[in-house]
Amino acid sequence: MFPKENSSNGYHNPPPPPPGVGNINSHRERARRGTRRSRASRDSISLRVYDQQQQQQQRAPCTDFDMAYFHSYAHLGIHEEMIKDRVRTETYREAIMRHQSFIAGKVVVDVGCGTGILAIFCAQAGAKRVYAVDASDIALQDVEINEQVDVIISEWMGYMLLYESMLGSVITARDRWLKPGGLILPSNATLYMAPVTHCDRYSGSIDFWRNVYGIDMSAMLSLAKQCAFEEPSVETITGENILTWPHVVKYIDCYSVTIGELETVTTRFKFNSMMRAPLHGFAFWFDVEFNGPAMPQSNYPSSTSFTDNHLVNGSQRKKRINPNEALVLSTAPEDPPTHWQQTLIYFYDPIELEQDQVIEGLVTLTQSKENARFMNIHLEYTSGGRSHIKESVMR
Repeated sequence: MFPKENSSNGYHNPPPPPPGVGNINSHRERARRGTRRSRASRDSISLRVYDQQQQQQQRAPCTDFDMAYFHSYAHLGIHEEMIKDRVRTETYREAIMRHQSFIAGKVVVDVGCGTGILAIFCAQAGAKRVYAVDASDIALQDVEINEQVDVIISEWMGYMLLYESMLGSVITARDRWLKPGGLILPSNATLYMAPVTHCDRYSGSIDFWRNVYGIDMSAMLSLAKQCAFEEPSVETITGENILTWPHVVKYIDCYSVTIGELETVTTRFKFNSMMRAPLHGFAFWFDVEFNGPAMPQSNYPSSTSFTDNHLVNGSQRKKRINPNEALVLSTAPEDPPTHWQQTLIYFYDPIELEQDQVIEGLVTLTQSKENARFMNIHLEYTSGGRSHIKESVMR
């Protein structure tokens, strides 16, 4: 239950999404899970694109998991779902048109182009040449990039840390081809977390077994909790489910972030519950901003539109100098839903909170050794004098 405040956490009011967006069992969920039996190479650059100077270098092998994963993105349904997400697609189109002066007459790379909708938008904005590259068979042919580019655009920035860890491919493209002072869209991203209450979800998955057509099947509760809450759940919640102001887990400057910086992220959090309610877990979401070209390195972090990081009830909150200066694509619970939805880490048993009760601890996100696209989530949290640990894997 966030107060409405235009200057915080990237909240905006884009058009509502069309019917059908926001299903848990989405095409993207199938693609994310893919095949779990093979180990993917941490160093694999998942692009069907190369330049002449790099042809002779030894490349990491493409595993069976990689092949199955990218093959899943050849399914047109995945791209239909993304394109029909009006919040996502119209925000990207607006960002491209806002930066038309940087794109017109310039060379652009769309990393992870899919059907090429963003590349087409760039062509409509007057780009001289657009390299639309993708690792799946949705791309028709391999392409060769033997020049520096002026602009890199990618939806993969939005995946952040909890969504397939594909940002590394964009970082590699940036370091290999982007001209100094070139433009990256989106320019920065922020991952948030907050404690949530979700009685309907818990009741539907757990309390159901207490009375099944008049039969007490409580013996199933332990198994039901494991099946329902062992892994993170990608679903849509609203601002009414949020108990506090959110905490910034990680801020990413897409002009300067390194692959190593994303391998492990740890942050400590401290929340004060705004109400008396059961605490069922934590929600994670992200937003991305579309700002202008990179400024000189000495100017970081002032090149972003964010200032005045401060604590509100123990949680970081960011305010903008002028909300109208930055175009934001947000997946926050209070904003219209997107196909990304939110990521929920549920506890096996809720914690009854009083108003103003403190919840504190730490969260560590680590790329899985099993597969670099999986994310290990380690949660330590304390409330009401009791400490807990929750381990999850985002597959």
